[in-house]
Amino acid sequence: MTDAQRAVLEGWVRRRSTAQALALRSRIVLESADGNSIAEVSRRLGIAPETVRTWRRGFLDRGLEGMHDEPRPGVPRKITDADVERVIVKTLEETPKNAVGRLEDPAGVRPGSAPNNAPGQYT
Repeated sequence: MTDAQRAVLEGWVRRRSTAQALALRSRIVLESADGNSIAEVSRRLGIAPETVRTWRRGFLDRGLEGMHDEPRPGVPRKITDADVERVIVKTLEETPKNAVGRLEDPAGVRPGSAPNNAPGQYT
């Protein structure tokens, strides 16, 4: 593994917007590159040894390209991985104009609570 490949894999692990499957594959490869056995990586990450073998082999055979899913049968996708990642990053890292916040209710009412003037059925 080159320093550049390690940097990309570590970036995928750290980045909040990385698809969880890709982050897990990156962890598998990084753990393996650190000298851990298939059984140890499997145990540490809570996954099947066959999963570790699959993604180690993918990286060894194809490098960083081996970390992505293979094309599936059927009609080709119209949305690229880059499009999906762009939407996820935008959703997680940008706040829309005039937003009140992701966890706030515009009326100031928390889920499970009732406004002060609510009828008794809301209590």
